[in-house]
Amino acid sequence: MADTALNELGDDRSLLLLDDDEPFLRRLAKAMEKRGFDVETAETVAAGKAVATARPPAYAVIDLRLEDGNGLDVVEVLRAKRPEARVVVLTGYGAIATAVAAVKIGATDYLSKPADATDITNALLATGDDLPPPPENPMSADRVRWEHIQRVYELCDRNVSETARRLNMHRRTLQRILAKRSPR
Repeated sequence: MADTALNELGDDRSLLLLDDDEPFLRRLAKAMEKRGFDVETAETVAAGKAVATARPPAYAVIDLRLEDGNGLDVVEVLRAKRPEARVVVLTGYGAIATAVAAVKIGATDYLSKPADATDITNALLATGDDLPPPPENPMSADRVRWEHIQRVYELCDRNVSETARRLNMHRRTLQRILAKRSPR
């Protein structure tokens, strides 16, 4: 099926990049342009939907969590306008539930940040049932744990006691983890 989608896309290398991290978005746009894509960027769900509606791209890289909503809303609009488009969903908060939701809505692949341009290009251009090769530098288990704790902490409005309760962790242990730098 993916071979058919790539054949339908032909030489169209239009790419929508949607992320609210402006420095990351600029770096990724430059890297993808060097790889031959015709890049258009957006920083909000509203801007992403506007691009997907007016000029549906052949490819899209969409951040899951944005300041004004959920990137999956843009995936739905893009799927309605251009069903053969190849979409990669990016997120700093890797979770199985969101990966399943992204794929059910029509995402081609799901990558956790930090993903580099090579990982993203491989995911966008993967053919058939071939999976893209695993990332060269995947997140360590310590980093995944730290990211999860940070996510829950943010969802609890930075309330240490509430975060510790939800993570079933002692509050002082959580405070020590939050005081340290993120692992690599």
